[in-house]
Amino acid sequence: MTAKAGKYYFVSDLHLGVPDPETSLKREKQFVSWLEMVSKDAQAIFILGDLFDFWHEYKTVVPKGFVRSLAAIARITDAGIPVYLFHGNHDMWMDEYLSQETGVQIVPDRLIITLEGKSFFLAHGDGLGPGDRGYKLLKKVFRNPVCRWLFRWLHPDIGTRIAAMLSYKSRFSQGAAKQEHFKSVDEEWLFRYVQQKIKTQPCDYYLFGHRHLPLELPVEQSVYINTGDWISYYSYAVFDGERCELRYFTHEAD
Repeated sequence: MTAKAGKYYFVSDLHLGVPDPETSLKREKQFVSWLEMVSKDAQAIFILGDLFDFWHEYKTVVPKGFVRSLAAIARITDAGIPVYLFHGNHDMWMDEYLSQETGVQIVPDRLIITLEGKSFFLAHGDGLGPGDRGYKLLKKVFRNPVCRWLFRWLHPDIGTRIAAMLSYKSRFSQGAAKQEHFKSVDEEWLFRYVQQKIKTQPCDYYLFGHRHLPLELPVEQSVYINTGDWISYYSYAVFDGERCELRYFTHEAD
């Protein structure tokens, strides 16, 4: 897949909805300002998962809220700019609603794409790399069609409350919302994943979210970039056709 010349933007881990409505709304308004800014010169925008802290679609019901973000994304796709929305570990239950209403292209797993002659390996990052066998097993359960069908039999008020509670605990009650810091490459499991992946699927850039820590590290002749988050860092990556690098958004929302 080859795209035309221009700038390409990568962002992840907005976790809209937490820790409370007021804080989430402020963060959402900043995200909308960012979308308006980058859409002026974007050829494509890639949201690498966990846009929402929780998302689940029933047949006729979706979580309420986030109308500012969804409207901003719809305006961008209506203008002919592709927006790719990846499944994260908090919003993996996305189906047809978002693509139909906002025009996004849903990416359930990973995407290999060529931009301006450079190859990109894109994914949220959850369940990759060594260790974390418990979560990898849980992810298979969550993505199992039978389990999803059974979950839909819960009343939306009950199912959404249970899932949102579990999602909140996984991010905030266990301290994961605290600002992450780099320790060493040996402790960066996504970096170790890239070290192995480059042997069988070499790309110029490997971009992920999930880690909640903006990182830009060389891997042989390639580069590993983690886009960080919009809880602590308000970070993102941009590729101008020659180089992909991290940047930080500083606009204060009203």
